[in-house]
Amino acid sequence: MNIALIAHDARKELMVQFCIAYCGTLSGHNLCATGTTGKIVSEATGLSITSFLSGAQGGEEQVASRIACNEIDLVLIFRDPLKPDSGQPNEANLLRLCDVHNVPVATNIATAEALIHALERGDLDWRDIVNPKN
Repeated sequence: MNIALIAHDARKELMVQFCIAYCGTLSGHNLCATGTTGKIVSEATGLSITSFLSGAQGGEEQVASRIACNEIDLVLIFRDPLKPDSGQPNEANLLRLCDVHNVPVATNIATAEALIHALERGDLDWRDIVNPKN
């Protein structure tokens, strides 16, 4: 699976800890991330991550474009709900594209853990259900 990682500044350390905890699972997948998130997660975990621009410079838009092209299968975006972000319109577009293209998305650690456990069990092979191969 192609998994995108995005974290607001106040949630970057949480993303690092999450990725350390699930490094074994994540290492079996293709990871991409917005710039700073990708850099710090890669440095902390040794995971191979394709890093895009930082979120403020267009990284979220780069992830969104890959969602629109069906190149992303799962999105983990750890948001800071207590701090309004200047990138909210971009984030809203990214979440809308996840809905349009049926991409599972987690916006907090509880949902991210549920998705990772489903991934470990093989429960996220939903594309085969939605688009069965004859």
